[in-house]
Amino acid sequence: MKIEIKKIPEYQTAYIFYKGSYEKIPEILGSVVGWLMEKNVEIQMPVYGTYFNSPLEVSEEELEWEMGASFNGKLKAEDNIQIKTVPEQTVVSTIFKGPYGEASSVYVDLFEYAEKEGYQIFGPVTEIYMNSPEFVPESELLTEVQFPVSKK
Repeated sequence: MKIEIKKIPEYQTAYIFYKGSYEKIPEILGSVVGWLMEKNVEIQMPVYGTYFNSPLEVSEEELEWEMGASFNGKLKAEDNIQIKTVPEQTVVSTIFKGPYGEASSVYVDLFEYAEKEGYQIFGPVTEIYMNSPEFVPESELLTEVQFPVSKK
């Protein structure tokens, strides 16, 4: 597994913040992508999920997460869809191959690598879903796992 520290350029994203079960992920993600398609803007990167807490720490009803996609163009927030600009950031990153639900298996490796390289993690994990179970078997799914880092 290749782990790296890299810079992510600033990007604009449309997203929905949700509190509750991960079972809602496909529905929430479909809402965001559908809305962007309706608005006829260019979707920039694969879709992502950012997870602010863990099912190991809180109950299913208390899980906090967002699903989104970056885009080019000018849009205003509507209903439950929010817009934000994510500033340039440095992340520790790796690509996980396998079922989405198992991507967290690399989190400890990323923490250890960041520490070894003199960085500390200071924010929530983002998982970028690089392909879809609609087109490839679960065993071939690719997820880029990123944590924001700063030099110690």
